[in-house]
Amino acid sequence: MNKSKPKTMNIFSRIDTGISREIMQKITNILNDNLAAEYVLLTKTKNYHWNVEDPRFNDLHKFFEEQYELLATAVDEIAERVRAVGGKSRATLKEFISSSQIKEDVGSFPDADTMLGNLLSDHEVVIKTLRKNINECQDLNDEGTANFLTDKMEEHEKMAWMLRSFIIT
Repeated sequence: MNKSKPKTMNIFSRIDTGISREIMQKITNILNDNLAAEYVLLTKTKNYHWNVEDPRFNDLHKFFEEQYELLATAVDEIAERVRAVGGKSRATLKEFISSSQIKEDVGSFPDADTMLGNLLSDHEVVIKTLRKNINECQDLNDEGTANFLTDKMEEHEKMAWMLRSFIIT
């Protein structure tokens, strides 16, 4: 009787979707950079949710919560997309910080309007990056990832619009 473990195959080494391993790695890198930006933005939004002080506290507190919940969903979806195309998702804070275009707000507790402005600026950075990444994925003949990133861009455009509605001019 053979009690040895059955061999398990790495299914990702057999992916045959018409995209080469080299192209899949480029797409994985694009997605992982987006994952990092989303995660840092999620953390910054959660920080502001916890630390906002303003006469509009209740509204802003709830608003930031809604925003970080949307970002948490996006983080999960991007990590799953990385896996779906055959890559591995980055998953450490060090990796996120080093590869994100969004910067942390370490040791800073800005006023509410500055928080809103900072988040708006960060979303706009993400939107511009996604526009570039969509074109890159189309050039790599990966319409699936291009469409996925288009959906993410539209989500950030809506979050940016919502942020603008709170900013007092």
